[in-house]
Amino acid sequence: HLQILPSGGGSAQAGGSLTLSCDYSEYIYSRLSRYCMAWFRQAPGKEREGVAAFDSGDRTQYTESVKGRFTISQDNGTSTLYLQMNMLNPEDTAMYYCAANRFLGISCLSPMAYKSWGQGTQVTVSA
Repeated sequence: HLQILPSGGGSAQAGGSLTLSCDYSEYIYSRLSRYCMAWFRQAPGKEREGVAAFDSGDRTQYTESVKGRFTISQDNGTSTLYLQMNMLNPEDTAMYYCAANRFLGISCLSPMAYKSWGQGTQVTVSA
């Protein structure tokens, strides 16, 4: 399983910023010709939604509500995936997860593109 664990969650006030990070195995990009890496979130009582994703490290995808505010990036030298979150608002409050898998032919923002989930990191934004 390509299970990776996020860190960097916490609390922020509306308008503030947080950066999440995940350490992933080099296996992902050294052996897979095409892969998905993404950030998801799940608020209480809501379905897990894709927030930002890489398709094989070059194409990026964002859910509409975070466009212009969140940025996904990766540092292959340190095998780290980041999610920079700016202009946070209370609707961003959720448990955040990172995930990676070989490309299955569906959108990298879809939870169905991933086989396993690790523990998340909580992000809480106060008004």
